[in-house]
Amino acid sequence: MVKKIAKEKPKLTVEKRKVEGRKVKSLRNQGVLPANIYGKGIKSLAVQAPLKDFTDIYHLVGETGIIDLKVQGEEKVRPVLIHNVQFDHVFDTLLHADLHQVDLSQAITANIPVEIVGEAPAVSQKIGILIQQASEIEVEALPDNLPDKFEVDVSLLKAVDDAILVENLKPQTGVKILTQPKEVLVKIEAPAKEEVAPPPPAEAVEEKPAEEEAGTKPSEGKPAEDKPTEEKTVKDKEEK
Repeated sequence: MVKKIAKEKPKLTVEKRKVEGRKVKSLRNQGVLPANIYGKGIKSLAVQAPLKDFTDIYHLVGETGIIDLKVQGEEKVRPVLIHNVQFDHVFDTLLHADLHQVDLSQAITANIPVEIVGEAPAVSQKIGILIQQASEIEVEALPDNLPDKFEVDVSLLKAVDDAILVENLKPQTGVKILTQPKEVLVKIEAPAKEEVAPPPPAEAVEEKPAEEEAGTKPSEGKPAEDKPTEEKTVKDKEEK
C-alpha cells in the first residue's frame, strides 16, 4: 500500500543568508537554521529559516514532500525537497539542511522509506522472527507524484522463509520502482537456536603437600634453626 502526499503543499519563508562558516553557530543560538538551495541549472543560494517553522514542516513531509519555498525579495515561489538534514545527536536538534529545487514537469529519482504495518502470524505464534532487509525503495516520478512511504503489510507471513519482495509492491500511477524486483523487503527467518552450555569441568583434586602424603605435618611458624655440627664447634674453639 502506498500512502499519497497531500495535494496542498506546505509553505516556508526563508531569508538570504550572509553568515557562513563557523559563524553559523550564532544563528543556531538564535533559533535560526542555516540551509542551502541547490538544483539543476540554478545557482546555489545560502539561506536561513526559523528553526521551529522548518522543524514542523520537516516532520510533516520528510524528504519526499514538495515544499513551496518563498525567498524574501523574490516574487516566484520555488518548489523544493528537503535533503541531507544534519542533526545534533546529543540534543536531537537540526543543524543544517539542503533544499533541492526541482522542476515539477521533470521526473526525478528519490529514495522512499519502507514502513512495516500489521503483525506477522509467524511472529505472534513464535514460529520465526521478522527481518526487515530493506528500509528504502528507489523510485522515479514527477515531484508531485512521489509517495511519502511504502507500507508493507506483513499479516500474510505465516511460516519460515515467507517473504515480501519489491515486485509485490503496487505503486500508484506515475511511480516507477527502480530497485530490483527480486530484492527482499521483509522475511521470516527461523529463530536462533539456543546454545547448550557445556557441563562444568570436574573439580580439580587438591594436591596434598609431600609431607602430608608421607604422614608428617609441615612445621608451623618459623623454621627451626640448624644445629651446629660437631666439626664446626671444634673449629670455633681453635680459632679462639
